[in-house]
Amino acid sequence: MPLYKALELARERGLDLVEVAPNAVPPVCRILDYGKFKYEQSKKEREARKHQHNVVLREIRMKPKIDDHDVDFKTRTVEKLLKEGDKVKVSVMFRGREVTHPQIGRALLERIHERVKEISIVEKPASMEGRMMTLILAPGTPKPEKPARPQPPRAAAPAAPAPAEAPPAPQPAAELAPAGE
Repeated sequence: MPLYKALELARERGLDLVEVAPNAVPPVCRILDYGKFKYEQSKKEREARKHQHNVVLREIRMKPKIDDHDVDFKTRTVEKLLKEGDKVKVSVMFRGREVTHPQIGRALLERIHERVKEISIVEKPASMEGRMMTLILAPGTPKPEKPARPQPPRAAAPAAPAPAEAPPAPQPAAELAPAGE
């Protein structure tokens, strides 16, 4: 429909001509009440925002000399945050000479990861950032590793058929020499 006819039709009905899909060929327009259209669009956006969950990065801090019970407590907190759908940044703070032993912090982070690996995936592996070693965990189940499919045995080129077992060829009879000659 030509543009002038569409505009005329919209004016007769007391509505607006709204371009709905400008990138389409030809562009798509509709005759409707523009104020009502904008209101319904904003209402849909608000409704969509209600149902979405913002993922927040939460942080759990500890020191390398932490006791076993405290690690268990912090691990339970990490589990709770992951189940709520938040990402968790687990940090180990090094003070003074503790920074010369990063393996202690790495072992601590690995210990925590082992306990929550069923409900989380590692988004960023353990790494040193200044005097902090951090590990970022995201909620979700890790993808199972695909087992290597056994390769089907390849059909080798047909070899010459093996000859059937033939009886041993007769040996020429050795002449018997009398003993003692």
